[in-house]
Amino acid sequence: MEKFCFLSLGSSSSGNCYYVGTERYGILIDAGINVRTVKKCLKEYGLGLENIYGIFITHAHTDHVKYAGVLAEKYNVPIYSTKTVFEGINANDKLLPKILSTNRKIFNKTDKVTIKDFVVQSFPVSHDINDAMGYSISFRGKTMVIATDLGYISKEVADSIAKANYLVIEANYDEEMLKNGPYNYFLKQRVSSHIGHLNNEHTARFLADNWHNGLTHIFLCHISGENNTPEIAYNTVYGALKEKNISPKLFVALDRLAPSKMFFLD
Repeated sequence: MEKFCFLSLGSSSSGNCYYVGTERYGILIDAGINVRTVKKCLKEYGLGLENIYGIFITHAHTDHVKYAGVLAEKYNVPIYSTKTVFEGINANDKLLPKILSTNRKIFNKTDKVTIKDFVVQSFPVSHDINDAMGYSISFRGKTMVIATDLGYISKEVADSIAKANYLVIEANYDEEMLKNGPYNYFLKQRVSSHIGHLNNEHTARFLADNWHNGLTHIFLCHISGENNTPEIAYNTVYGALKEKNISPKLFVALDRLAPSKMFFLD
């Protein structure tokens, strides 16, 4: 029986892209990692871009969509998102080539998109750009939720996490490191606002207070290079879970820049 698979190709302000699928085919969430790296990483597991049946975009910030146009035009991979997100991508002068209408798969945020055995549904998140969203991906009775680039955990996000077996969730910054770090005042305010990013404590408190038995795998993502470390993020969240005697089957802080191994989930 085919397993649910997950691979992080990069998770930071330098570029974001995740593979969600099986050992034979799947989808990408975001396209902020250069195509050469994507191809090389997929090839290690016997996959190619011909095995990618769609790319689902969370929002139009460059670190999430930089290579979407290349993947659409050169490799004919369909790009899925809302009309507003496509408008944001095509209005960004830094992004070339543009995503042509033939490669756009437009959905409404309440829609479910079925690709082979996967059902993908978006949910809104609070970030400083229009139509930012996370994704819930279901496969044969199991569900992965990807919640990144959000200033707080809304009811819609919490409701999606309540159904997750596998969770990729942001732990972007450590409060003290941000406070004493190199960012200017306005950038610090933006990051810590309700339309910015989740910090380690946000994520730790939410998971400790809202854990459910169906949730078995946790991946911390989008960890800041200036205001956090994977070790601090991991220890903060792990400590909050441990206080409540919660032990995930798998708990990983994803590397910012280096691809992860392929995780075969069960």
